[in-house]
Amino acid sequence: MTLSHETPDLTGRTIVVTGTTSGLGLALSGALATAGARVLMTVRDTARGAAALDQVRAGIDGPGSAELVLLDLADLSSVRAAAAELRERTGDRVDVLINNAAVSLGPPSRTRDGFELQIGTNHLGPAALTWLLMPALRAAGDHGRPARVVTTSSLGHRTGGLDLTDLHWERRRYSPTRAYGASKLANLLFAAELDRRLRASGDPVLSIAAHPGLTTSQLLTNALARGSTWRSRLLVLPDRYLSQPVATGIAPQLLAATGPVEGGAYLGPTGPLEIRGPAGPARRSAAAEDGELAAKLWQITSAATGATPDP
Repeated sequence: MTLSHETPDLTGRTIVVTGTTSGLGLALSGALATAGARVLMTVRDTARGAAALDQVRAGIDGPGSAELVLLDLADLSSVRAAAAELRERTGDRVDVLINNAAVSLGPPSRTRDGFELQIGTNHLGPAALTWLLMPALRAAGDHGRPARVVTTSSLGHRTGGLDLTDLHWERRRYSPTRAYGASKLANLLFAAELDRRLRASGDPVLSIAAHPGLTTSQLLTNALARGSTWRSRLLVLPDRYLSQPVATGIAPQLLAATGPVEGGAYLGPTGPLEIRGPAGPARRSAAAEDGELAAKLWQITSAATGATPDP
């Protein structure tokens, strides 16, 4: 089932998008600002961020706006500083948070806090950011128009399980593809547990997950620039020859952020194998539907980041 959706007028809405210097994040920022939203684009490179901001602003013809916020999801001190800045700049009101930024593949590497790079950047940093921004999301939402948290997962969530006893690959032989899959599985588990807790608390905030299918972006290119295994390099071939343009690939995230969907939904392309096609409901792996695993990950994430879960 596909869901027909045109981005509505977003005048007066405040939307935070992470990872906006290229690819999906840049395209999302442009589409949302063009629709009238105030878009806060998070970046970790000021020079590339300034170029991205200029590109987004050049496409705005209306009340929308765009601005930059420095954020490195691989550094929890940066996450806390960015969250505080976002709350201050927005008057503690954020209508939508789109956790889009990610890294993929590459050699073994660590975040500033000592986490395996992919789980740290793709899950732990975004989870902490979400919790820290929840007061602003709660304040902006109401039951007629709830605020939203959009968590970006991937088809790759099916390529790796999640070993909570060795989250940072300290005992196992490191596999870039399995580590990436684990981080994207963690995204889905986090989104589901957030939805469960939001329903229980009655907060006017929805948790929705989405994936772009195979989309032409900088994710694999950046991975190759960092160095990767030959198995990882093989993933570039289907990405180059089967992928859809970024302007099409953002459709599931746009639907999740602005469309008529319920909390707990998971959206993606509806074509064969969910590689491309119109946006609609997507399929989770069995592991992604494991509520016990999601609850354990929630607690481990809190302990690792030092952030208090909210709700």
